[in-house]
Amino acid sequence: MHVYIRSIGSFLPPRVVSNEDIVAMTGGTAEWIEERTGIRNRHFVDPGMTNSMMGERAARNALEAAGLGPEDLDVLLYATLSPDAGFPGSGVFLQRHLGRPGIPALDIRNQCSGFLYGLSIARAWLGSGTYRRALLVGSEIHSTGLDFSEAGRTVASIFGDGAGAVVLEASDEANVGGRILDVRLGADGSGVEALWCELPASGLHPNMDASYLAQGRQFPQMKGRSVFRHAVETLERELGSLLADHGLQPDEILLVPHQSNKFLNLMVADRLKIPHENIVSTIENLANTTAASLPIGLDYAQKQGRIHEGKPVVLAAFGSGYTWGCALIQWPAA
Repeated sequence: MHVYIRSIGSFLPPRVVSNEDIVAMTGGTAEWIEERTGIRNRHFVDPGMTNSMMGERAARNALEAAGLGPEDLDVLLYATLSPDAGFPGSGVFLQRHLGRPGIPALDIRNQCSGFLYGLSIARAWLGSGTYRRALLVGSEIHSTGLDFSEAGRTVASIFGDGAGAVVLEASDEANVGGRILDVRLGADGSGVEALWCELPASGLHPNMDASYLAQGRQFPQMKGRSVFRHAVETLERELGSLLADHGLQPDEILLVPHQSNKFLNLMVADRLKIPHENIVSTIENLANTTAASLPIGLDYAQKQGRIHEGKPVVLAAFGSGYTWGCALIQWPAA
């Protein structure tokens, strides 16, 4: 049985927040943000919208595109670093929204590479016959957990909110959708503190305290140069290996990378000789939506007609942990 991406969907909260809006809170300049990240705008939720609500919107869009309903799903996988609650995970919140009780709901905490970790799990389950059809969601609300002060300026400027989803299906038929040919994952825990959010931390006694909050330890922290360097080196190595193993030339693929930094993605592409026009980029207007960036990027590319031309599609992500992954998907020619 082959495993396919049958359909894709996404959802963005309607409120658009510009660089000018960010610097009004944090200081600095809008030009500084764009020159270093490529970001101009991002979407933020309004009060009342939760992570799983966004996930439901993306999920229903993906289901509608496949002509399916929640009753057709056998398992839910939910990738996020910004869950609705400390516990339980957002997968069961989504399950309640969809009205699909009884099936398994798995939460995945691999941050920027979470969607790829979920893709690998879904492929294994479906390919083995354990389940026939899965919903994989990546959804993030960053805006409610950022430090919009001068101290948090660098990190606060790079994140946005959004959700994406895919319906995955096992089938022995051809042309069901995008056939997943390969998924590769990796991790290196030596980079844990280079990009992390420390709190709440069960190793602290207590795990949350007013003194910690006063120190800003509840906000994400990043060593930008170190993360950038490791991301470029790792993605160059992993993507180069993937292309070589499948006999693909750099100009043959459509690259859908995680949207952490526009110039990081261009640097990786240049090192591998992937033409810039073969890169899907959403960061300019969506910023970094972490686990949601890859399914949103796929939906964006699909709506542009870029993934139905028989071109191999490569997904790639690197992020907190450090964790990373890449995948090769082949859609049929139009």
